Amino acid sequence: MKINIFDLTLSEISKKIESMGEAKHKAHQIWHWLYKKRVSSFKDMKNISQGLARKLEKSFDIKKQEPLKKFISKDGTEKFLWQLNDLSLVESVLIKEGKRRTLCVSTQVGCRFRCSFCRSGMYGLLRNMLPGEITGQLLGVEDENKERITNVVFMGMGEPLDNFKNVEKAIRIINNPKGIALGARKITVSTCGLVPEMLKLKDIGIQVELAVSFHATTDKLRNELVPVNRKYNIKKLQEACREYFESTGRVVTLEYALIKGKNDSLEEAERLAGIAKKLKAKINLLMCSPVEELGSLPPERKRVEAFKKRLLLKGANVTLRKSKGGDILAACGQLASKREK
Repeated sequence: MKINIFDLTLSEISKKIESMGEAKHKAHQIWHWLYKKRVSSFKDMKNISQGLARKLEKSFDIKKQEPLKKFISKDGTEKFLWQLNDLSLVESVLIKEGKRRTLCVSTQVGCRFRCSFCRSGMYGLLRNMLPGEITGQLLGVEDENKERITNVVFMGMGEPLDNFKNVEKAIRIINNPKGIALGARKITVSTCGLVPEMLKLKDIGIQVELAVSFHATTDKLRNELVPVNRKYNIKKLQEACREYFESTGRVVTLEYALIKGKNDSLEEAERLAGIAKKLKAKINLLMCSPVEELGSLPPERKRVEAFKKRLLLKGANVTLRKSKGGDILAACGQLASKREK
C-alpha cells in the first residue's frame, strides 16, 4: 500500500528519498511544494525530475482532506466535519478573535477516557488518527477559508497523549519552519492527565504549551469527573505539571470547567487557587457546555463570578473563557454531536 506523504516528517521523507538513490535536498523541495505551494500531484512539483516524480508516485499518495460539511455559529465560530478514508467522522473547530485564528483539532476517532461532561467519549475509542489526518484538518481549513491558522490546540475529539506517537509527528510537521511554521508557543496540547506521556512530551525538544483538564481538587470528585484520576491521582498529576514547567519553562494551564452542583463551590475555588500557585500555573476557567445525554449543566452566572472572584482574592492567575459555538454544538465537550452521529 502507498503511504500518505502527509504522515511523514521532513526527516522521514529525507530518509525515503535517500533510499531511492536521490539527493537528500530533494526532500526539502518536496516539503516546500506540499506545505507552501499546496500541490496535489508530484507532477506539479516543477523543480524535481520526472524520474523522481514517478518514483514518488509508486511509493506515496498525496491525500488532502476537504471538509464534508461546515457549520457557522452566530458568534463566528466555525465547525468542520471530516470524513476520513475509512468513513470515520471527526470534527474540528475554528475560533476567530480579531486577527487570531485558533483551530481546535481532533486526534482520535472517539475517546477511551469517558470524562463525565464530554460527549466525545460516549462511544469509546474507535481508532487513533494518523499524522496526516491531524495536520490535514489545519491544511484543509486554510484551503477552505483562504486564510492562515495562527494557533493550533489539540483539544478536539480524543485524548492527544493517548495517541502520542502520531501527535508528536503532527507537532513536528506543524512546527517545522520550512513548512507550516507555527511556533511552539502557538501550539497547545491538552490532556486529561496521562502522567507518563506528559513527562515524555517535555522531552520532545519542542516546548509546546500544555493544558491539563483539572476540573476538581479532590481525588474523590476528580475520580467521578475525570475517571483517569483513579490511575494518575492529583498528587501524581501535580508532580508531572511541576516537572513540565521546570523542564520547558512553559507555564502549565489548568483547565477547569464549572459544573452546576459538582465543582463550583467556594471551597473548591480556594483549593484550586492553592494548587495553581504552588505549581506557578494559570487557570483557564470556563462553564461546562450543556450535553443533553450527560446531564451536565453550567452554574448560574453569579456563581461563576463568585468562583472567579475567590480565585483572584487568593492570588491565582485566572482567565474566564467565553464559551463559543454552542448553537452549532462546537463548544468544549460537545464534539461528536448527535446530528453528525
